[in-house]
Amino acid sequence: MGSTRRVSRRAFALAALSTLAMTQGASAGPRRPRAATEMRGVWLATVDNRDWPSRPGLTAAEQRAELTALLDRAVRDRLNTVVFQVRPTADALWPSPYEPWSQVLTGTQGRTPGWDPLGTAVTEAHARGLELHAWFNPYRVALHADPTRLAASHPARKHPDWVVPYGGKLYYNPGLPEVRSFVEDAMLDAVATYPVDAVHFDDYFYPYPVAGQTFDDDTAYDAYGGDFDSRAAWRRDNIDRLVRETAARIKKVRPGTRFGISPFGVWRNATTDERGSDTRAGVQTYDDLHADTRKWVRENWIDYIVPQVYWHIGFAAADYATLVAWWAEVAHGTKTRLHIGEALYKAGAAAQPAAWQDPVELSRHLTLAARYPQVRGHVFFAAQDMAKDPIGAMARVVADHYGQPAKPPR
Repeated sequence: MGSTRRVSRRAFALAALSTLAMTQGASAGPRRPRAATEMRGVWLATVDNRDWPSRPGLTAAEQRAELTALLDRAVRDRLNTVVFQVRPTADALWPSPYEPWSQVLTGTQGRTPGWDPLGTAVTEAHARGLELHAWFNPYRVALHADPTRLAASHPARKHPDWVVPYGGKLYYNPGLPEVRSFVEDAMLDAVATYPVDAVHFDDYFYPYPVAGQTFDDDTAYDAYGGDFDSRAAWRRDNIDRLVRETAARIKKVRPGTRFGISPFGVWRNATTDERGSDTRAGVQTYDDLHADTRKWVRENWIDYIVPQVYWHIGFAAADYATLVAWWAEVAHGTKTRLHIGEALYKAGAAAQPAAWQDPVELSRHLTLAARYPQVRGHVFFAAQDMAKDPIGAMARVVADHYGQPAKPPR
């Protein structure tokens, strides 16, 4: 087993190096025929009005017009999937019996917007031949640390013992079984109500580390962590339970609906774990977010994974080529579909290095990834960056790779 794994890793590494050599220095990778079935997705983020709506307080008609314009743009770019954030901060973009209306709609959490954004998004996406994946953030409660700013009806105010302030924000405590049950109920309500094509989680499980601060889950650990060798192992088990239980409940509530997760792109560095990637990332999902993303793929707990490989080809600490090869090996032989998350938002951004000022960088990514049969498509962050496309990076992707429509994987 060990020798076979080493040979496999060497083969993938050589493939990555060969691909890198072929893609560097070229104005664009060779135009390769695309698969007739592949993920061509875009994230549509609503948290803090990132992509939609453009600001709180627009009329229902204005919000609807902005939303359908983003769906139309996805069709124009020959995408086939929109990943729509419907529960950004323990609130809802549908009439939920569990949580208040999101403040991104009206500016006031709990105030009805006068229409049903998720229901409309599902209907309008399907009418355009797009899949609609409902994107939930399980544990984030607020982008501030003041519970009194939450709607009076908010579950976090009714159950203050569920909430942990950390890094200037509020989070539900993943270590409490009643929290896990509640957030599953809240998310699955949308699945029961609407024919969404998939449930989607992003990279937030336990929060990203904040220097000098401790996530205070002592009471929960004392109550439930006795069977574990360490707090970290207990935390990982909490997240494992969320993933397994959510997957099982989706199958019961709406059979055929898929479950996908988009984690931070580095599971563990090889210097930490020989099974990890040849990277030197400052964050490792296994250790810092307590999310064993590799296990979820290897154990076939989820239907698809979209690692956020948000770095350019040749980046020393986390090379795009190295990470695509690593994830391709992880997915090899499993039933979990692999799609790659792409940092469209970096293209042309002033703070980004020279590679991201080149409109061909993203196109090179797709050319490189196409050499791995495990990679079955890409998802781009995010919708407003697709719409604005300041240096034409998305236009170049479409011209080089999306000349013909493709169906999403089933």
